[in-house]
Order: sequence, then structure tokens, then C-alpha cells
Amino acid sequence: MAANKSTTLNFNIGVLGHVDSGKTSLARALSSTASTAAFDKNPQSRERGITLDLGFSSFTVDLPEHLRDSEDHRGRYDNLQFTLVDCPGHASLIRTIIGGAQIIDLMMLVVDVVKGVQTQTAECLLIGELTCPRMVVVLNKTDLLPANKRQSAIEKMTKRLHKTLENTSFKDCPVIAVAAKPGGPEGGDTEEPQGVSELIELLKKQTYLPRREPGGDLLMAVDHCFSIRGQGTVMTGTILQGSLAINDTVEIPALKVTKKVKSIQMFRKPVSGAMQGDRVGVCVTQFDPKLLERGLVCTPGSLRTVFAAVISAKKIGYFKGSLGTRAKFHITVGHETVMARVTFFGLPPDAPQSRSPETAFAFDREYLYQEEYVTGQGESNSGPDPEQWALLEFERPVTCPLLCLVIGSKLDTDIHANACRLAFQGRLLHGFEDKGYAETGLPRLLIYKTKHKEGQVERVADDYTVIGRNLFKKETNLQIFVGLKVTLSTGETGVIEGGFGQSGKFKIRVQEGLRPEAKRLLSSTMSKKKGKGGGKDANEDEPKADTQHVSIHLDFKRYVFDPHKKMVQL
Repeated sequence: MAANKSTTLNFNIGVLGHVDSGKTSLARALSSTASTAAFDKNPQSRERGITLDLGFSSFTVDLPEHLRDSEDHRGRYDNLQFTLVDCPGHASLIRTIIGGAQIIDLMMLVVDVVKGVQTQTAECLLIGELTCPRMVVVLNKTDLLPANKRQSAIEKMTKRLHKTLENTSFKDCPVIAVAAKPGGPEGGDTEEPQGVSELIELLKKQTYLPRREPGGDLLMAVDHCFSIRGQGTVMTGTILQGSLAINDTVEIPALKVTKKVKSIQMFRKPVSGAMQGDRVGVCVTQFDPKLLERGLVCTPGSLRTVFAAVISAKKIGYFKGSLGTRAKFHITVGHETVMARVTFFGLPPDAPQSRSPETAFAFDREYLYQEEYVTGQGESNSGPDPEQWALLEFERPVTCPLLCLVIGSKLDTDIHANACRLAFQGRLLHGFEDKGYAETGLPRLLIYKTKHKEGQVERVADDYTVIGRNLFKKETNLQIFVGLKVTLSTGETGVIEGGFGQSGKFKIRVQEGLRPEAKRLLSSTMSKKKGKGGGKDANEDEPKADTQHVSIHLDFKRYVFDPHKKMVQL
């Protein structure tokens, strides 16, 4: 593969924030070069003044000294290019934000200094925590504050933000105040932005050399697609992993086609190759761009289309309410958001916790079925959540790489409600690629439910046999329970031998024989019954108090996905 000749380090900054916080104006003020997807190209977006898709733009500065002097640098770069990923802030479009946040190195959270932290701002914070290591908070629209109270209002809001951030991974992150577009949308372009050059200096200080690996399969997130007559179709996007060179063949899994790379550009400058972290325009042999507005491009055969998946699962602390098995969630995986039914499962009670669900999952281990996600541990329930996993069954197949980030949300919650809609997150550990996965794949997943049934001893047949009742319904097929072990409350262990009569009663063989105290207890119960009713069938309507002296306990487990519904005992 040809190496990337560019000596510019590309650093992706996600510009996130609440709707109308001024993100696009800030990106515009910061940028010198707008890429093809930049600045609200969507007509619906222009109409409403809200960014509807991921806008991209960039500006280049001299490489900061702390990067020039770092050991990892070794003279590789001369310039630093900031690529700004302007993510939408409109509540119903959170799925687009998640798609953009997977490619950022630093998050710039834009907060309206007058309004402060709003619901969406909190959701952006969460997405940032899940997807990137550093953050800068920008207090925008400072021009709207009265000049005589401006500084004290900024200090007050800065203090409040630090309080909000103290329990997040962005504790003590820098906060800076700007006015990206003084006078607002009606103000025209006459007034110069305030504080933007200071912001650029702060961003330079916050940069680091992101880990870039040219090796491995190519994976590129495409966010815009258009054709150039006589040349081909151009896909713009960010390389998430691997590298790309002219004449490579790439696959577009969503279209089930492969295409040859004819040329590559990085912000309108031709290059012979590009690698992880670079933002590129890739011209390939012609196809209809309308078929792929957004999606993934990869090394042929490297991505999988899955109908269901096992993920590690961790609840997002701000989500109110429980996460129930069989519930449906919006699952964002790769660049797609799709509905899926969720089944939560965890380790059996006696299994040691490994604290790494990503490495602990294996098909040869047994797992306990859970009615819902379990929070906390210990007597006070205040410890960390036990490690857990979830089976996701998608409403339509999705294409994604292994170990990619997965976020489960309740995006159908009222967008104006003051509630976090991000519910859980994890990594994709295994994908089921067969459409008939319920028959071919799920039986390999050893998730079990424990069952406990309780009945009573009806009478003693002989020293080694008792007749039981109330363990099964009349219509139950007793044959499937034959051979299962039961325990009597008097301590004996027995085996179910079969049915007795037509009313759901059954025979238990006690191999070691009944103990004297059990016989005594049972004979006193029987004599009480005879004294009360005399007749043979008196026991049918006997009050419970007389029949509960000796109970029968049956414990077994059943694997949820076992097609034969077999019962298993230890």
C-alpha cells in the first residue's frame, strides 16, 4: 500500500452541545476550509437553523511544541489539522450524534452561557465519556450577557459546570468563554467573533498524538456521497481503522459491491494514501450516490452482517428506571440505529467476577438468565454492578465490526422530558450471521433459568416409596420429570418414578429408605386425616394445615435456548 505523503497530523474534534448553543457558528468561526459535508448542507437544516447531519470542516495550525518534542513524533508531522465534527443537537437526532462521536479525539462541549446545562447537554456529556478521553467546555454567546455583569456570570457558570463534571471522567477540564457570532443570526457578519483565537490556543494545548495504526483491515465511516461526471463517485468520511491507497479494492457492505479506489483527497489536496484517523474523500468507480448517504466501507470480506449479537452490558447511571429483559431498545452500532429485543444474563451466583466482561464471555461457560439488568452488589447494594451481558435480537440485520461500541437508548421517550434516554452501553463480542440463528446459534448460548417446585407427601406406600401431590398440574406430562431428584423436608432424597393415578399425583422412590422420624410424622398425619374424614378420598378436600408436615422440593435448571427444553439437575 502507498504511504500517506501528508505531513499533517489530523486531530478530530467533536463539537457537541444542546440545540441552538451556537455550535455551527463556532465551527464556522474556527474554520478556514469547509469540507463537502460542512455547515448545514441539508435543506431542512437550513430552514430550521439546526444541524441535521454531521458537518465537517477543518483548519490547520503549526504543530504545537509539546507534540514536536514528544518521543512518538520523531519528525513525522509539520502541521496540525483540526477537523471539526459538528454534531447535531436536536433531541430526536441523538442517533446521529452517537454516529459522529465514534470518530473523535477530543470533545468540545458548547454550552449556551445564558441557559446552562440542559437535558441534551447531559446526554452529549455521556456520549463523550463513552467515546473520547478529553474535553474542553466552551461557554458561548457571552455577548448576550450585560457588559457590567458579564465576568461574574461567566465565573458563576464555570463554577456550576465544574460541579456538574466532578463525578465524570472530565473532572477539572478547561472551560473557556467565547462569542462565536456576536449579535446572533440577525447580526450579520460585521462583528468579529470574541475569544476564538484564545480557544484555538487552548485546543492546541489539549492535543495529543492519537494512537494511529495503519495495519489491519480498513474500516471507514462514510458521512456523505456524491458523483463527479466522468470520474466516479466520491465518498467522504473518516478512516476508523487500517489504511487506504490508490488502486485498492474496497467493499461497500450495505450495497454488497466492491469498488476500486481511483483517487484520494484530504481536504481537497490529492494524496496517495491515508490511514486511521484521517478524514478523506475517496473517488471510486461509479455507483449511484443516493444509495449510500452514510455507512461503512471496508476491506472486502472483513465486516459481518449480523441478525443478533452478544454484547457486554453496563447501565448508564443517569438512566432512570430498570432495564428489563424482552424490552425493546434503539441500538446504535457502527453507523446504524436499529430496534432490538434485549435479554440480559450474568454469571451464576457462585462464579467469581473477572471485572472484564469483554474477555470473560465464552460459549462454553454457563450464565444465569435475568429478568432485568442487576444494579449494585453487597448488602447495601452500593457496590459496582456485577458483570453482565445482553443478547440483542435486531429487527433488521446490521453491518458492523467486532468489539465496536454499542449504545442502547430509549429514543421514543418524549424529547422535551428532562430525562436521559441513553440506557446502557457495551462492546459487541459475538455476532450471529445466520438468519436462522434461533435454531443454529442460540442453543450454543448456555443461559439457564433455575426452577423450584414444591409439593406435599400424600401418603407412604412402603418404607421406600411415598406418593406425592401438588407438585404438578393435572395436565402436566409427568414423563419428562421421571428420574429427577427431589428432597423431602425430613431430609431424604428420592427420585420421581412416574405418575400415580390421573390427578397429577406421582410416586417417589427413596433409595435409602424413610427415616423413623419421617415415618412417625407421616403416620401421625395420616391418622389425623383418617380421624377427620375416614373415607379413602377424604384427602382430596383436606385442609392444608394437616398436609404440610412433609413437603417435597424439586430443583432443576432449564436452558432458555435448548430446543428440547430438557431439565438439568446438578
